[in-house]
Amino acid sequence: MEVTARESQEAVRLAGFGFSYPDGQPVVADVSWCVEAGSFALLVGDTGSGKTTLLRSLKPEIAPEGARRGTLELFGEPYEAWRERGSAACAGYVAQSPENQIVCDTVWHELAFGLENLGVPPDAMRRRVAEVAHFFGIEPWVRNSTAALSGGQKQMVNLAAVLAMQPKLLLLDEPTAQLDPVAEKSFLHALFRINRELGITVVVATHAPEAMAAYATAAFELADGRVEAVPLERFSYAGCHPERSAANCPPCHPEQSAASRPLCHPERSAQRGVEGSRAALAVAPSVGTARDPSTSRLRRSAQDDKGDSRPLRGRSVHADDASPVLEARDVHFRYARDGGWVLRGADLAVAPGTVHAVVGGNGCGKSTLLRVLAGALKHERGRVRNAARNEQALLPQDPKALFVCDSVGEELREWQVRCGYDDDAVEHAARRFGLDGLLGRHPYDLSGGQQQKLALAKVLLTDPQLLLLDEPTKGLDARSKLNAADALAACAREGRTVVLVTHDLAFVSRVADRVSMLFDGETACTEPACEFFERNLFYRPQPDGFLALWDACAHEAISAAAGARTKEAR
Repeated sequence: MEVTARESQEAVRLAGFGFSYPDGQPVVADVSWCVEAGSFALLVGDTGSGKTTLLRSLKPEIAPEGARRGTLELFGEPYEAWRERGSAACAGYVAQSPENQIVCDTVWHELAFGLENLGVPPDAMRRRVAEVAHFFGIEPWVRNSTAALSGGQKQMVNLAAVLAMQPKLLLLDEPTAQLDPVAEKSFLHALFRINRELGITVVVATHAPEAMAAYATAAFELADGRVEAVPLERFSYAGCHPERSAANCPPCHPEQSAASRPLCHPERSAQRGVEGSRAALAVAPSVGTARDPSTSRLRRSAQDDKGDSRPLRGRSVHADDASPVLEARDVHFRYARDGGWVLRGADLAVAPGTVHAVVGGNGCGKSTLLRVLAGALKHERGRVRNAARNEQALLPQDPKALFVCDSVGEELREWQVRCGYDDDAVEHAARRFGLDGLLGRHPYDLSGGQQQKLALAKVLLTDPQLLLLDEPTKGLDARSKLNAADALAACAREGRTVVLVTHDLAFVSRVADRVSMLFDGETACTEPACEFFERNLFYRPQPDGFLALWDACAHEAISAAAGARTKEAR
């Protein structure tokens, strides 16, 4: 009777739980954590804090290899009992990278795969597949190839496949990272219904708790290897101003030197929501110094970190009048000769020295367009002109596609001979993205966010004139996004061009110069970032930790720079 009472109250119970990988690196230590049955719990923490490891530890079939200690119970039964008989009926898991979870060639087979392994009778299997397909609105493409799905569609399939097995506990790792704003709300509403109507306990590890706080019943933070309860009100950023008019975007100040720019202190400012500037990083500090005309920004010596002052190359005021460095006209593309068009007359013109964002719904063709622009895919009709094709770098949606070495350090040095950067550049890149303590770690042992930072650091080391990025902020916490934003702004100030495909509208609102929206394989509009967000009903940035941190840092940096100019004038 005691077990029954506990089962009715606790879906997850950890007492003195600790875990270390085989190399002895501790991830969590002495964790005591309880998640009530029927709750909707959020698990937050910095990139690399161990959220994915802790979540996977709750699912015996995919629990990481290593040394564990302490007590772990699911619905009142010990971990060992669930491991022996299988936990499919107890806990379902949706991974951070949807590509890693899909194993079948078609959506229908993927939905049925888990049920087949559980020995569910064919009639019951067909009913469950039909039920979840209808629930998640994937009926129109239930017979499609999984290889042809967008990242967001794959995530929806993963959730539907897990739910078809009817688990009592649903574990999700960054489930909305690849969903467009409308799909994100639909996904979260589906989770809400799963939780409230079906009584399934939901635990979500996320870097975007702001979007989920209204649905959640509890929140926890993983920091320094321990889990602590935090109030949901913490994820409200009422003072943040995500939408701003073009008049509120202050101009850049390219005449400023790196040494004269004030230092930003995000740890002091993260909770202060103050109105900032999309161009704020022109006066906010870069992690590195500006590029010398004769030397790459990443090939600088260690003394540059000590305050060497060089003039910045600001973005051209007449960038829109310049000849496009990248141009697509009436581009058509499909993956099979008898298949439907993914791109059907897409147009795009990207000015040199700008950050150009491409947004749109899941499956509209954004990633496909990026690969066509890079020359990785050959379009059937239309014209693509890429003036920087020989000096470009492409960051794919799955960062692991770039990893071929056995350690982080080796990955950063892989293209060293070919691209001509030195060891100082590698060390600087590692420090810039918080990888300096992970150089001996295998890339596949990193968290999803750390892998994303490694991939971005690796492509930046090549010193590209054109940077093509597919979902560059996936899996990153607010501070890591700020570092990425700073890196992209620095590229644009140096006259480099950045094209990014993303669903992160908050990031776009602060970093991009222009935004193009794709719809049904066509370019619906291209506008300056401020105007784009002013005119949209649904594609609008929502207040979050990144915006609060950016605006606070921008306000601090602009104020300090203005004070310095006033002092000089005296």
